[in-house]
Amino acid sequence: MATVTRQLLSGVKVLDLSRVLAGPLCTMMLGDLGANVIKIERPGAGDDTRCWGPPFDERGESAYYLSINRNKKSLAADLSDDRDRALIEHLIAGADAVVDNFRRGALERHGLDPVRIRARFPRLVWCTITGFGADSDRPGYDYVVQAERGWMAITGEPRGQPMKAGVALADVIAGKDAAIATLAGLLSSARTGEGRHVVTSLAQSATAALVNVAQNALVTGREAVRWGNAHPNLVPYELFEARDRSIVIAVGNDAQWRACAHALGMADMAGDSGLATNAGRVAQRERVVRAVAQRVRARTAGDVAAALDRAGVPCGLVQTVLEALSEAGASPLTGVAPSVPGTVRYPPPRLDEHGADIRARGWNVFP
Repeated sequence: MATVTRQLLSGVKVLDLSRVLAGPLCTMMLGDLGANVIKIERPGAGDDTRCWGPPFDERGESAYYLSINRNKKSLAADLSDDRDRALIEHLIAGADAVVDNFRRGALERHGLDPVRIRARFPRLVWCTITGFGADSDRPGYDYVVQAERGWMAITGEPRGQPMKAGVALADVIAGKDAAIATLAGLLSSARTGEGRHVVTSLAQSATAALVNVAQNALVTGREAVRWGNAHPNLVPYELFEARDRSIVIAVGNDAQWRACAHALGMADMAGDSGLATNAGRVAQRERVVRAVAQRVRARTAGDVAAALDRAGVPCGLVQTVLEALSEAGASPLTGVAPSVPGTVRYPPPRLDEHGADIRARGWNVFP
């Protein structure tokens, strides 16, 4: 029999009161790390994303739902039903952490006040994910957050319209932030016996994720602008068209620039003292980009990538999603392999798939 390695969160019990993307991604990551996760869903409808399709798989499950709900067991329970609410409170009593993304006041109206519950179970960690903070009633939608928190203003072609990211990235980052906050709470609980009620928001996660773009604006006092596939601070660091397909070249320091110039047959530019530093190349952006583009255009992307790889210059072919997934160990049922050191133990559950067992055995449904 194969040896089973104990996972980082083995034995940790997480009750998932969230839906859509950020919350379920958070709890899936905790499940990937080994936590036992029970997902509470609305009877009849379940998580909103169960109907977010097409595409649906052969069982009728939406691809969207499948992407963020593995490693969980599902219980359909009605918060307005006294018996179901009592069951949820019983599960909370045995849990180490609870994750929710209900609108402000919704849980309290159903008698599930996190403050009251944590007073009874002080070791409990409760993570609430909001759209715009604990004091806001606004619903949190990724697209709105991307618009309001500066992302769309800096994404897209310089003379084009503001553009959102191709993935609901504000939700994804918020979900990861929520997982980090939950893990910090669990560590505090283990060390001191005192958990926390941590609150995160899509808006704050998105704002913090502006990182260097935000700092550029703060240092200069000037608005950030759209750079398309170029970089505001590094040259050459953008997309180029080879003879057969697109390739990105990402020169991150002066040594890489010299290696890049030599690899592309531009020895004269490699020795140009005016281009020796990144600041010099930024000042002569058009000249540098034009020269690199001319060299790349004459060769296949594979040839360019091979030459740059040998020289130690960061580069990559622009791949389609299916091309990228072919190298990732991805599954149509359980999605992309965990990004954290974890494993896939259970496929995404059908609605109330484990309901009867959970009602009878509680957290003992897990081995």
